[in-house]
Amino acid sequence: MSKLPQKHKFIDLSDYGRPVARLIANSLKETSYTAIDITIWFIISGLIGIVCILLEYYWAAAFFLILKSILDAADGELARVKKTPSHVGRYFDSVSDIILNFFIFIAIWFTTEVNFIYCLLAFLGIQLQGTLYNYYYVILRNNLNGDTTSRIFEYNSPKALRGEKQETVDLLFRIYKVLYGVFDKVIYTLDPNASKAKPFPKLLMTALSTFGLGFQLLTISFMLVLGYKEYIVSFFLWYSIMIFVFIGIRKLV
Repeated sequence: MSKLPQKHKFIDLSDYGRPVARLIANSLKETSYTAIDITIWFIISGLIGIVCILLEYYWAAAFFLILKSILDAADGELARVKKTPSHVGRYFDSVSDIILNFFIFIAIWFTTEVNFIYCLLAFLGIQLQGTLYNYYYVILRNNLNGDTTSRIFEYNSPKALRGEKQETVDLLFRIYKVLYGVFDKVIYTLDPNASKAKPFPKLLMTALSTFGLGFQLLTISFMLVLGYKEYIVSFFLWYSIMIFVFIGIRKLV
């Protein structure tokens, strides 16, 4: 199932790995591999990428970070082709993402002379960026009868789906809320009426997709291999200003 009706699809710059992700998912459709197995693969790929940053193997780091991004798309694709939606998989994916993001910036801090506080602020910045993108994207999908596996507001733990244990869903939901709750509240406070708006323009969503995790990892990878590692933190700090720009544009249109 497509995430959006054809009429409202936009160019998602953060989703460059989708074609390869679909190939991976289709190749595993008739196997015993699950979406959570793919999530574990992307965790391993992300950890290898982090180790490569620490060892200053930047081309290898870029490869594994981009591979992580592709696998991050492949787990959802596999769940769709196997028709096995999972709250456990969704929350496990999100929790893994934020933890890996944190350690990516720890690795950058450890191998540069950038102040730790700035690294922490840059990490918080990319999380707010990603939250805004996801917030608008999920609103668009829900309002246009697209894919609705994600909810606009995560207030309560969802009911476990077939094959899941409610205790596991509840545990991962609580962890998700601890890690993401503050970011959700900040973005909602900045734009509480977004869910009542008309469908967002395609151009705005394409520009906003630069806040997506895939594009963030691609940017980090390019900066690593081009020798701009020292500027990664400052780039994401300054780029976080665009949060207010995009929200302002959304309100105007």
